[in-house]
Amino acid sequence: MKTKVLFLVALFAVSTAAKAQQTSDEATKNVTDGVLATADADAAEGWSKGGVLGLNMGQVALSNWQGGGQSSISGTSLLSLFRNYKQGKTAWDNSLDLAYGLLSQANGPFIKSDDRIELNSKYGRQFKNNEKLYYGGLVNFRSQFAPGFATVAQTNLISRIMSPAYITAAIGIDYKPTSAFSLFFAPVSYRGTVVLDPALNALGAYGATANESVRHEMGGLVMIKFQDDIMKNINLKSQATFFSNYLDRPENVDVLWDLLLTMKVNKYINASIGTTLIYDHDINIATDDNNDGVFDMSGPKMQFKEVLNIGFAYKF
Repeated sequence: MKTKVLFLVALFAVSTAAKAQQTSDEATKNVTDGVLATADADAAEGWSKGGVLGLNMGQVALSNWQGGGQSSISGTSLLSLFRNYKQGKTAWDNSLDLAYGLLSQANGPFIKSDDRIELNSKYGRQFKNNEKLYYGGLVNFRSQFAPGFATVAQTNLISRIMSPAYITAAIGIDYKPTSAFSLFFAPVSYRGTVVLDPALNALGAYGATANESVRHEMGGLVMIKFQDDIMKNINLKSQATFFSNYLDRPENVDVLWDLLLTMKVNKYINASIGTTLIYDHDINIATDDNNDGVFDMSGPKMQFKEVLNIGFAYKF
């Protein structure tokens, strides 16, 4: 498990750093040639804002279908907003990502297929003699909207809004060679895991001590962010966060990696592939190793989610 995680971390770091350096080199060349370059956007001051609204639907209808299968209907929605500020040596980046999806098979009840709330705010001031380095801090909040269950029959509640929720605050140094890439290192950071649901709280879910609604952790944090057009009409957005808890087994690094590849078909139609990889040593996941319908083992495992969407998207 650790080998897989380290391999993915190394692959991400090398690819994003290479792309960031390529973007920086191209921007420098364009400025030298007197051509308006991508890097000129870094010089623009004041507020910048924008976002994407996406709505997607899917359906499979079967009647007397000899090949077998089940009818289904699904829908997903997403909203991604950013509002950034740049003035002199000050930079303040803010983003909000919301997603929710529902799925029904064989005229069964709708169950959620995607659910996300994430808010990021990062503030920094440039170092006096290095315009690519900032000192400052960030705040991150993550949770979900609706209850989540371990089974399709919607039994065994495993999550709901604010159960869990993750609150992270960190102070450190941010390396921003271009507007597309940033590497934030915080030797001092705090992470709180909130579990407000009484039933989950009593079980001590998500690493929290039984009957305590918040688990407190102090540690070191690294966040790597990248967003740029890697080809015409193809945009890659990636954010990877690594956290080590100084107070409890610091060698077990928690990993959260979100990746979104968006491909523009025309003004209003987009296709996107999103993945999320999570490894948290404090989260025990029940598994049925002998497929007898009974969970017989529990322990930390790598979590992975992939969402493919084709539908309406409006960028503003």
